[in-house]
Amino acid sequence: MRVLCVDIGTGTQDIYLYDSQIDIENGFKLVVPAPTMIVRRKLQMATESRKPVFLSGVTMGGGPSHWAAEDHLKAGLGIFSTPAAARSFNDDLQVVEEMGITIVDPEDIGSAGSDAVHIEMLDFNFQAIEEAMGAFGVSLAGLSAIAVAVFDHGAAPPGYSDRRFRFDYIRERVGEDDRLSTFAFHSEDVPRRMTRLRSVVESAADVDAPLVLMDTAPAAVLGAYQDPEVSSHRRVIVANVGNFHTLAFQLDSGRIGGVFEHHTGLLNVSKLDRLLGELADGTISNNAVYEDSGHGSYIHPSFQVESGNGDYQVAITGPRRKMMANSALNPYFATPFGDMMLTGCFGLLASTAELLPHLADPIIASLRGSGGSGTPPWEIAWSLSSRPHSKT
Repeated sequence: MRVLCVDIGTGTQDIYLYDSQIDIENGFKLVVPAPTMIVRRKLQMATESRKPVFLSGVTMGGGPSHWAAEDHLKAGLGIFSTPAAARSFNDDLQVVEEMGITIVDPEDIGSAGSDAVHIEMLDFNFQAIEEAMGAFGVSLAGLSAIAVAVFDHGAAPPGYSDRRFRFDYIRERVGEDDRLSTFAFHSEDVPRRMTRLRSVVESAADVDAPLVLMDTAPAAVLGAYQDPEVSSHRRVIVANVGNFHTLAFQLDSGRIGGVFEHHTGLLNVSKLDRLLGELADGTISNNAVYEDSGHGSYIHPSFQVESGNGDYQVAITGPRRKMMANSALNPYFATPFGDMMLTGCFGLLASTAELLPHLADPIIASLRGSGGSGTPPWEIAWSLSSRPHSKT
């Protein structure tokens, strides 16, 4: 039984192929540029060659690609985009047009001119992953499931803060179910407002495997929780210090007691120490986080202040985790199965076991360290067990 896990961030997309027949540490993996970084480079190349651009595809993550589009326009060069692709920059197409991007029908690629560079906006590119794996003799045929994580602000109504809109969603999900898997969905259950997640569903429409979707930050936190040093503590705070966003959960026996989300670029070690301490004792202020240009915070009604409430394990993951190297909280840097970069993938795998119960037993066994046959992967994948090794 195999599950393809793809954690799509701002800097990298981290890809892990889980195989229940081998130890989890031996699973095949790729860490490659994030889709928004790929689009950014293509836009930069179009700017360098002084050519207009036509954007098609679906709504995907912005950030680096957005900045490259702005630079392209500032250089006096045109960008033409279909509505779906344009929403990668802003859900309000009027705002996109005010940037200088021309919105056109998907069939109207000729409006950009014959020399236009055509760029497809796409977060989840199964064909590219399949080709990359195939180049190393690894087939993705017959997958039992695919799990994909992206960060989704959601489509906020005009005039409503997208920061508030996203945190309204986080508060709603935690209020409904205080497990981290509350942020994971079957493809048909993704909320309509989560447009980026729904675009992934659209991109995977031709792939013959069940699809699980999840937000990146909760996936990373759930993945960090698979580290025995983290899960062995009843009370733990896990923070994912991402390239753009930092999200932290206070967990009690795996149940969410509180959460906050902020922009990583506005944090330093002392501020993050303070916020994590306030999260631990339940005093963190939603308005204070929002007024500091963060998203917000939420304390679950089940949260209880205990004597010794400050005695909690702090665990850190994420690509900018080194910010906490000199933290007064003496945090533990989570490395589930020895690989920090795949933390989100392991969280996706855990959620897949939750949402697809028929796959749960082998996944849970693997995550607990009792799964896999212990057989080297080359003997499983290429049936070489009877062949002599030419080198040792």
